[in-house]
Amino acid sequence: MTEILINPYRGKGLPDLAILPRAGAETVARLLAQCPAHAPTPLLSAPALAEQAGVAALWVKDERGRMGRGSFRPIGAAFAIAQDAVDAVARAGGPLEQALAGRCYVTASAGNHGLSVAAGARLFGAEAVIYLSDPVPEAFAQRLRAKGARVMREGAVYEDSMAAAEAAAAREGWTLLSGSSWPGYAEMPLRVMEGYVQMAAEAAGQLQAQAGAVPSHILLQAGVGGLAAAVAAHARLIWGAAPVIAVVEPAAAPALMESIRAGHVVTTTGPVSAMGRLDCKTPSEIALAGLARDADVFVTLTEEEAAQGVARLAAQGLATTPSGGAGLAALLAGLAAVPGLDGTARVLTILSEGPEDV
Repeated sequence: MTEILINPYRGKGLPDLAILPRAGAETVARLLAQCPAHAPTPLLSAPALAEQAGVAALWVKDERGRMGRGSFRPIGAAFAIAQDAVDAVARAGGPLEQALAGRCYVTASAGNHGLSVAAGARLFGAEAVIYLSDPVPEAFAQRLRAKGARVMREGAVYEDSMAAAEAAAAREGWTLLSGSSWPGYAEMPLRVMEGYVQMAAEAAGQLQAQAGAVPSHILLQAGVGGLAAAVAAHARLIWGAAPVIAVVEPAAAPALMESIRAGHVVTTTGPVSAMGRLDCKTPSEIALAGLARDADVFVTLTEEEAAQGVARLAAQGLATTPSGGAGLAALLAGLAAVPGLDGTARVLTILSEGPEDV
């Protein structure tokens, strides 16, 4: 059963968390303008799903085709690496495609973040090492190797592989590139999240082109919280307090909800979720800081609700994973307790990735 928590810190934030997400997309847009593979992803109108959900309008920012990578991730880690490359050329000159020769980026991944690190490193002459936990399918490891990454296996869960990546960075002098943040580790995840702001900036422009449409509600799925916090920060920058922002997590991994309830970062426990990209038991500190300030509501989604939602999305031509469609699945499951989410609501959501077999 879905659980809903109204955020008591809305507009104020958590006083002990000082680093907040960046809200502007100017730097990202400048870099992406130089990338021939970049094009804005579509904003789809979904009237049939809006009718099913009992809302007036529903827009879906479709990230399944982002730069040919199948998800929103390329504008995160790859942007962070590209910024390193631009900085290196500014300091020492030379061709951009070899700007990071001799550098190695290391991370852990349960999905598309690893592909983004691998692709970004390869573009600028760097190496990439990706740690995977044992349950991650070998087919995904092969995709990483095809991008030139070195794949390492470590541990039974994602957190084990992340600890191994962090230890390797310290031991080898490699650059740790995580999408999450914690005390003493902020700059690279801050850049990754800055890349995600591009999604929100595009969606705002696309809505503006539709007679200046403004959403009344924004539903954002979250794992460690980077995507949700970045989009929420930009939404507040351009639309102010008006949209109700709801953050959706797996019931098996309600790390942001429980951290908001406690007033500080909390590590949760629970079973493995089919929403694998969102199955993160500890939130990003920066993301928590931003969402404590910007989100109105935190929502959990059960495994059954996610599966049912994905099936309904596929029937409407929006094939995705339980992770990629979690925000939409929560809407379809019924969120009557979310303020104002009724027959007059105009809802913006993100379809963050395509199906596994794409």
